[in-house]
Amino acid sequence: MPTLAILIGLQASGKTTFYRQRLAPAYVQVSKDGFPNARRRQQRQMRLVEEALAAGRDIAVDNTNPSPEEWRPLAEAARRHGAKVVGYWFPPDVAGSLRRNASRAGRERVPAVGIFATRKRLRCPRRSDGFDALCEVRIDGAGGFDVRPLAEEMTD
Repeated sequence: MPTLAILIGLQASGKTTFYRQRLAPAYVQVSKDGFPNARRRQQRQMRLVEEALAAGRDIAVDNTNPSPEEWRPLAEAARRHGAKVVGYWFPPDVAGSLRRNASRAGRERVPAVGIFATRKRLRCPRRSDGFDALCEVRIDGAGGFDVRPLAEEMTD
């Protein structure tokens, strides 16, 4: 059974680094960052997700995915292909995201207003949102991550 991992968190919260350290190469990475100038980025992302799931591949969607509007179509696609849906929640740390973002260069750096706008939309996922499992991911301060099941009270 393939797994669809949905990374959920602010820009510069560590999602891509987490993907590289913990999920690659077993998971195909799909990120709208990979096609910045493309039109219909959402449709392109969904096509790539559908193709990977149809091929039985594990896939990680590495975007901010701040709300059910973003993760619901992904979970529905996973269900159509019999895949498990796992959410990785990166609790918001605006100051940390701003600090990490400031060290980025070129297109990797997002305007600070983008981080604040995402924070306004960011909601902790719930199992009732279509997830089979939810994990909380925190930067451990030593270049890695502390991953644990998301406490049920966090998702209410």
